[in-house]
Amino acid sequence: MKRKLAAAIGIAGMMVSVAACGGSDSGSSDNSGADAKELTVWLTVDAQNNWPELVKAADAAVQKKHPGIKINHEYYGWPDKNTKLDAVLATDKAPDVVEMGNTEMLGYMVKGAFAPLDTAKFTNSSAWLDGLKASVTYDGKTYGVPYYAGGRVGNWRKDVFASVGVKSAPKTYTELTAALDKVQKKEGDKFSAWYQPSRDWYAAMSFVYDAGGSIAVESGGQWKANLSSPESVKGLTEFKNVLDKYMHGDKTKDESDRYIVYGQGKSGMIFGAAWEGATSADPKNDKTGKLKDNLENFVMPGPSGKNMPVFLGGSDLAVPVKSKAQAVAAEWINAFTGPSGQKGLMAKGNLPNNKTDLATLKDDPATAVPATAAESNWFVPMAPGWGQVEKAQVLQTMLQNIGTGKKSVEAAAKDADTAIDKVINTK
Repeated sequence: MKRKLAAAIGIAGMMVSVAACGGSDSGSSDNSGADAKELTVWLTVDAQNNWPELVKAADAAVQKKHPGIKINHEYYGWPDKNTKLDAVLATDKAPDVVEMGNTEMLGYMVKGAFAPLDTAKFTNSSAWLDGLKASVTYDGKTYGVPYYAGGRVGNWRKDVFASVGVKSAPKTYTELTAALDKVQKKEGDKFSAWYQPSRDWYAAMSFVYDAGGSIAVESGGQWKANLSSPESVKGLTEFKNVLDKYMHGDKTKDESDRYIVYGQGKSGMIFGAAWEGATSADPKNDKTGKLKDNLENFVMPGPSGKNMPVFLGGSDLAVPVKSKAQAVAAEWINAFTGPSGQKGLMAKGNLPNNKTDLATLKDDPATAVPATAAESNWFVPMAPGWGQVEKAQVLQTMLQNIGTGKKSVEAAAKDADTAIDKVINTK
């Protein structure tokens, strides 16, 4: 998925009127709007461009049950979607279904913008992937339905590693680092055996969770930062080891242009979104002319001995609390994200929203790597102030300080915890 999903924050003004409507269990959890004559569905252009037939199939299913209902579709690009949504949520003309990036959900759930949903009405809800389920859950209630996902994998250049006698992808972290050591020794310090941007908190937190740590923990309804715990420090220390030994690029950068840097041919491996390797090999990005037949995805092994837990990016579907067709909206979502919809999404290269369908992808060599990698996953703390943590780039600052050596792991983690604790419980 070629986009960066940023947390939704600063939804003020949506506002008092929306927040005043929130918290009720009415809406799509009962029959509110069951006799609606019109339904408005907001999706991103991904659906319009890549799987319009799935949208039509969901429409047909709802129209069969509700003859004569009119279904309107509006499509938005990711950069402008939330601005338009915030504006319309302050009126009485809210859409009935809206697509959200899964890290965008929290800010809206905190503000009471979405109606709670009855998970029993959604096929395979009991098998939703853990990270995706977390993205639609707040304060014990469910406010959305996972739509599809994209995971993270290791990707390396087979030709580079073959040059040092390594001819198969690593199954363990020990195998991985041994291979990286050989490449780094052969290529020298102007080459990054593993191009790993310091500010890439998605990768860094995978090390933290692999070590048994976490960003924050909840107790008694309150969240407390946990990056300075022994387990988290262990994960951050190993992340720093990677940066020190294998990353010889700019250690103040984030991951936004990683696929471009990888395409320049001065690195042997990346750990990122599953699409990044293929995008690096696109002729417009591949400056080596060698990547197309030399890149290989693999399940990232973790230092713990297990597969590295990965962040799952993706989309969710929600029903605005101001919708006048909440029951039918829930039916449309179920038709769109149900078994046939998931099958169609998987055929387009997406990961499904549930473990049952994910298991089927593991049997196909073409999809086995991202499917296996996605089984172990993590998500951000679903705390009311998490959006403020992201806005302040607390994790990125901590990681840059660690990567550049400005602060020790322990000091940087402690400072990050202090910054997180100031805002994480604030709505």
